[in-house]
Amino acid sequence: MKTLTVDLGARSYPIHIGRNLLGRADLVAPHVRGTQVMIVSNETVAPLYLDAARKAFADFQVETVILPDGEQYKTLETVDRIYDALLRARFDRHCTLVALGGGVVGDMTGFAAATYQRGVDFIQIPTTLLAQVDSSVGGKTGVNHPLGKNMIGAFHQPRCVIIDTDTLDTLEDRQLSAGLAEVIKYGLIRDEGFVRWLEAHMADLLQREPSLTAEAIETSCRHKAEVVAADERESGQRALLNLGHTFGHAIETGAGYGNWLHGEAVGTGMLMAADLSCREGWLGPQDVQRVEALIASAHLPTRAPADMDYDRFMAIMAVDKKVRAGRIHLVLLRAIGDAFVTDRFDPEHLRATIEALRAGEASRSGHA
Repeated sequence: MKTLTVDLGARSYPIHIGRNLLGRADLVAPHVRGTQVMIVSNETVAPLYLDAARKAFADFQVETVILPDGEQYKTLETVDRIYDALLRARFDRHCTLVALGGGVVGDMTGFAAATYQRGVDFIQIPTTLLAQVDSSVGGKTGVNHPLGKNMIGAFHQPRCVIIDTDTLDTLEDRQLSAGLAEVIKYGLIRDEGFVRWLEAHMADLLQREPSLTAEAIETSCRHKAEVVAADERESGQRALLNLGHTFGHAIETGAGYGNWLHGEAVGTGMLMAADLSCREGWLGPQDVQRVEALIASAHLPTRAPADMDYDRFMAIMAVDKKVRAGRIHLVLLRAIGDAFVTDRFDPEHLRATIEALRAGEASRSGHA
């Protein structure tokens, strides 16, 4: 087992990464400050891992709530089921919620914890690669709105994160690839050496080679922990973690929640960001080709939906959280491993990127 720490002073918490961790009471009990535990899972994960997870909380009063599975259920209406379960069981403000599942379960459980009786503790036990390397760490919680993804939420840090890599054994191949998009992101924004490592080992990661998978998770979590510790509420460098997300969230919203997985949309979004960076003169065409090859090697889509034109993209991106004073801010690349946030880009270059990535032609020349 490897343990990392998200350094937030008195609110610091550990990330435990290893095999056979689900039933480890010694890892979770120190972080439960009351006697009541509500485990939140979904219809896919609960039959696989709920019994094992419950064993870690044998010394507490444990209740469960099982949610439907899918991004389309990441709504206030679904979170209300968690509130109902807490109130019916008469859980007090010293209770602990436990998120057992992927990013959707984690985001909704965290949001319920942030708002139930004005804030209670929660623990993350992510069971998908995407949740393990990204959404379970950092305290971003929330739900979607029909007009925009993650537009309703709160910052609320977990008490600890338990990453049992054995849960990846039952993960669908499509979900594994979706998680690899977030792994790739860390390399593109701040670690070119990690990009080279991923280029060398992507085939092994797709085959779920245990030691390399654990290394990819640990490296990703270390990057996430460092960024969150430096900028918990996204006033500066944490915004770099949104590489590809403004484009990606537009794809998710425009296609209808659940039709594109989050990681699939982010994969295409990162290529769009690279393409625009090339048109702006920062990246060379060979860099864009390198990004595209890496994303494709993870079995991720590299083209936006053909029925989402420029106007549709812009209408959705206009309500993105990164909009300030009416201007869209995007994470772009000065180089592979060097990202920055800007609202200074040629609107015609943005239009060209959107139209090219719909049509299937990433920028080869650095200009429209």
